[in-house]
Amino acid sequence: MALANEQVQRFNHEYIGTEHILLGLVAEGSGRGATVLKDLGVDLAGMLGEVKELVKAGPDAVTKRKVPETPRARNVIKYALEEARTGGQKHIGTEHILVGLLREADGVAAQVLKNMGVTLEDVRLRLQNND
Repeated sequence: MALANEQVQRFNHEYIGTEHILLGLVAEGSGRGATVLKDLGVDLAGMLGEVKELVKAGPDAVTKRKVPETPRARNVIKYALEEARTGGQKHIGTEHILVGLLREADGVAAQVLKNMGVTLEDVRLRLQNND
């Protein structure tokens, strides 16, 4: 979430949306979530451009330290927690966040991922094959 907050600052937004979580996951770069995206042939550098097409930057720099999550972003975290628990894990990994982003199908992140050819089924399959 710290990396998502950095993306909030980059866009001058006053909220954490699914797009910020996605860009934070990509910025982290070495987690299973980013690895799965790379394995699926996603251009991680191009993802920022996709987000910029869908979400415009705010006019002024955000001054708030703690910005609230959108309801969809909260759902992503809830779904990620469910995924981790279902898998018998006690912590949420980037792979769980990636699945959560896709499960929140109406979010900006899911739209970006769909535009880049990523489906929930493909991600789940890739994660199963890498276990």
